[in-house]
Amino acid sequence: MTILLYELVGRDEGRPFSPHCWKATMALAHKGLEMSTAPTRFLEVPAVEGGVSKTVPVIRDGDKVVTDSFAIALYLEEAYPDRPSLFGGEGGKTMARFIERWSQSTIHPYVTTAALVDLHAMQDEQNGSYFRQSREQRFGKRLEDVVAARDAGLATFRAALEPLRSMLSYQPFIGGASPLFADYIVFGALQWARIASPYKVLEDSDVVAQWFTRCLDLHGGLGRKVAAAA
Repeated sequence: MTILLYELVGRDEGRPFSPHCWKATMALAHKGLEMSTAPTRFLEVPAVEGGVSKTVPVIRDGDKVVTDSFAIALYLEEAYPDRPSLFGGEGGKTMARFIERWSQSTIHPYVTTAALVDLHAMQDEQNGSYFRQSREQRFGKRLEDVVAARDAGLATFRAALEPLRSMLSYQPFIGGASPLFADYIVFGALQWARIASPYKVLEDSDVVAQWFTRCLDLHGGLGRKVAAAA
């Protein structure tokens, strides 16, 4: 049975950009499960599956509806134990939870700073108005003023990735010899940046950028099916 994934898009339905939806996309591919997608804009999220969640991703697998990217990964691991593991055991689940917290406190804030105006430009008129109002209320300043800080913060952001950079000098993936859900968590954050904005958050020579390239090539180049922002 094909699993339906509700994923966040802007004006262009072919450019899903949410880091959390990309985590779910990669998890489904890792498990080798057939999926279809329901492109969903910000203002459409409250209607997904009768209002089951305030955010996407959301999946429907038969009569089962699951929300939240991490909960989706846990569900897939339990529901499809015969498929490749997303965690490699209980320890992998706790490791992935740590990676998720680290990514959302280290990578997400800077990507937001770097790409906020570009993310706004991806939306249609109604969703763009919602995006600007909600984000400017959150930050207490204009989107353009948030993004104005990206150059000054770039070196600090890159330095903050040193633990990941150091670890990847020992092994090709966060999961070791092959990727696990922990890889998809960080991949989702950097894929968000890649799709939303042409602003270069990593140098090509960076070990982290090289790992990201390996992730783009996974599952038949799934991550490359959406072109980088020009």
